[in-house]
Amino acid sequence: MTDQNPFETMMKMSQEWAKSMNIDMDAFSPKGFEALWPTLPKETMEMFFGKGLNPDGLDAKTRLYITLAGLTVLGAQAEAQIRLTVRHLVEAGATKQEIAESIAQMGMFAGVPAMTKAMELANEVLEKDESA
Repeated sequence: MTDQNPFETMMKMSQEWAKSMNIDMDAFSPKGFEALWPTLPKETMEMFFGKGLNPDGLDAKTRLYITLAGLTVLGAQAEAQIRLTVRHLVEAGATKQEIAESIAQMGMFAGVPAMTKAMELANEVLEKDESA
């Protein structure tokens, strides 16, 4: 047995595999990946993430508000995930005001910089949605 951390071993193997595939990891950027993920229809979100599995539980829109709040309180660093969550909230029927309030509430816990960053990301999605 070795004293090496299994996670470190796995990461090292992954990096070696990527190098063998001749992937330029220094130039790789995940920005824009969220565009590859489709927005689920409202009914599908409700079936899998809402009351479909737990009739007495939270609906999908409420769960998405909680997700957005959590992503904001973590410092709004997961940009793609915030944009994706906002897209799904719009599809689930959330209003701009509700989305803004969910983010603003987290200003008390995450601080103004995180709240501002999340608002900017949400606004990008909402503006793009309006122009479409």
